[in-house]
Amino acid sequence: MDDTLRRAALDYHRYPQPGKMRIEPTKRMVNQRDLALAYSPGVAAPCEEIAADPDKAFEYTARGNLVAVISNGTAVLGLGAIGALASKPVMEGKAVLFKKFADIDVFDIEVDTTDPDKFVEAVALLEPTFGGINLEDIKAPECFAIEAALKARMNIPVFHDDQHGTAIVVAAAVRNALVLQGKTLAEARLVTSGAGAAALACVDLLVSMGLPAENVTLTDKDGVVHAGREGMGENMARYARHTDARSLPEVLPGANVFLGLSAPGVLKPEWLPLLAERPLIFALANPEPEIRPEVARAARPDAIVATGRSDYPNQVNNVLCFPYIFRGALDVGATTINEAMKVAAAEAIASLARLPAHESVAQAYGGQKLTFGPDYIIPTPFDPRLIAEIAPAVAQAAMDSGVARRTLDIDAYRQSLSRQNTRSAQLMMPVFEAARHSQTRVVYGEGEDERVLRAIQDGLDEGIVRPVIVARRRILEHRLPSLGLRFELDRDVEVIDPETDHEVIAPLVEAYRQVAARKGVPSAEIIRHVYRRPTVTAAMLLRTGHVDAALVGGNSEYWGQIEYVLRIIDRAPDKSRVYALSGLILEQGALFITDTHMVPEPTPAQVAEMAILAAAEVRQFGLEPRVALLSHSNFGASHSPSARKMRTALGLIREAAPDLLVDGEMHADAALSQPVRERLVPDSAFEGAANVLVMPNLDAANITLTALSASSSSPTVGPMLMGLSKPIHVLTPNVTARGILNLTTIAAAEVAQRR
Repeated sequence: MDDTLRRAALDYHRYPQPGKMRIEPTKRMVNQRDLALAYSPGVAAPCEEIAADPDKAFEYTARGNLVAVISNGTAVLGLGAIGALASKPVMEGKAVLFKKFADIDVFDIEVDTTDPDKFVEAVALLEPTFGGINLEDIKAPECFAIEAALKARMNIPVFHDDQHGTAIVVAAAVRNALVLQGKTLAEARLVTSGAGAAALACVDLLVSMGLPAENVTLTDKDGVVHAGREGMGENMARYARHTDARSLPEVLPGANVFLGLSAPGVLKPEWLPLLAERPLIFALANPEPEIRPEVARAARPDAIVATGRSDYPNQVNNVLCFPYIFRGALDVGATTINEAMKVAAAEAIASLARLPAHESVAQAYGGQKLTFGPDYIIPTPFDPRLIAEIAPAVAQAAMDSGVARRTLDIDAYRQSLSRQNTRSAQLMMPVFEAARHSQTRVVYGEGEDERVLRAIQDGLDEGIVRPVIVARRRILEHRLPSLGLRFELDRDVEVIDPETDHEVIAPLVEAYRQVAARKGVPSAEIIRHVYRRPTVTAAMLLRTGHVDAALVGGNSEYWGQIEYVLRIIDRAPDKSRVYALSGLILEQGALFITDTHMVPEPTPAQVAEMAILAAAEVRQFGLEPRVALLSHSNFGASHSPSARKMRTALGLIREAAPDLLVDGEMHADAALSQPVRERLVPDSAFEGAANVLVMPNLDAANITLTALSASSSSPTVGPMLMGLSKPIHVLTPNVTARGILNLTTIAAAEVAQRR
């Protein structure tokens, strides 16, 4: 990694507090009774229940949603045997992925021993604490013996992700690639480069799915794994072939699949003609693969290529698997993760890639139309359907194979997971992917603000923006060195300096005059506005096409900046007003509120318009909008003007957008709680909690937003302006650098979608 990335990674891990995770209570503890329930004497009750029936631990403790990520640091990433303590950042990272993608809690445990027996003993004794064990970064061949011993001793799932996570994703990709080749596993011939833990697990799983063992040839740094070779472990020996071949090129002729889990550059382009027609080339060494995809395709244009890298199609990424296989296993109380569960996970991943790509996935990848084919044989990590497809398949396989302690209604379980997938932790992920590499030119009106400058650095690091800043160059040259930012003016960032850049700003004056003269701006103020009001300068740069999007304000009262924006940027042709949508990143999920900043007393038609616009905006985050029209009245209980307004708006929305999940008028508790809503009406239009709250007026919306934000310390996304013809957003005075980055990303994603 370069120095820039290294420094950024160290800061990421160090600030604002060391590490990547923390533990928080899930129950209130605000009075003496809570203390009595949580500890003495109340805690005795669940203890007695568990003593009588150990499975009750899954009902009364967090064990059923708690996984241990355990390593001894003997085979960490590409770093090798760096030891248990040095592996801790990696294990914390794995813990974060479990939480982010599948809402599974994790304790990372680093065991300071290289003795397999001691390691097994230490882990086995922890069984009462956990619902599952994820072994990580343990070198071969010890990892085989460790996993086998722990599976034999422990009555909970034990899963070595380096082996089986890779194997499951590889198996899914092989399954789909063979479909494109017109072949089945039974007909395939596979050659590996690498015979370590991951490679052998891949082969084992493929064999269990139908690949004949005799069609497999293993090679490693010592050449072909052949029957006369000495020093082979049992896992390797069962694939040792009777052959005179001793090198990789000797065993490539006629192979359908090359599976590389070895080292950079070991597959030479001149060998590729030896492979069968339309070969599958898995070059999974990281960060540098066995062969680069562009080199492979130059030699074999008919090849289907997969790597472990995110900058090429068909990334084999374990995050497609491990969070969801554990989710399914935990939810049925599985005693192990068996072969049937692994096959079920692989088949679920494969089948998802054959479906039309989810709308949010296309948005996350720059609007690409991802369809099943040579460049799309496995889903992307940002497909929101992963959890609802893989976990139920795994749970069903566990029940069918007799290793589940509990049974589930799989259809209801799938619906529950689909709703749970709106977890706020993933809220911005699809938007960042949509914006990345879009090369969007975003102008920042307050280019001297430290928060803006820090957000620009982050945006450059993320590859989502080509920044343009309205700022005095003399101020920037003095300020930037003290901030420790790495970007350079005129190389990374374009500066529009009102004091010196007259050739850029002067043409804006006449353009602004044509816009503002009939909108109450005195002629004498025109020049001063363009040169002295950064919001005007930035908005005019957007209007005249110098940039693609704009972020303005942040240092003064919001409404004052809005007035400048509305003079310059027209409404979209078919919109009657401009509205503001704000999002809250809550622990329970993402919650959007409208209209938080713009229209004081909307009419029924405007309520309907803002609701439909908000739903479209929420879809950009990969979420299915569930819209609640809020009121002091519940479903016709009041005939006040406010209640009638929301009731009328509901009818207008259903007429204009009949497929939108919307209901009202209702109280906030009914919107956020399905049981409350069901007690009031038997036929609510959506299940679960609403994620879009449409308020009857601006006061209600803004008060709700600020109260929730302050009481929960939840980050706010927005406000996002809706209904304008061009992407522009006004920053609030309390916005953070992260908030500016989020709005930058939203604006860039909107530009990418419009393109």
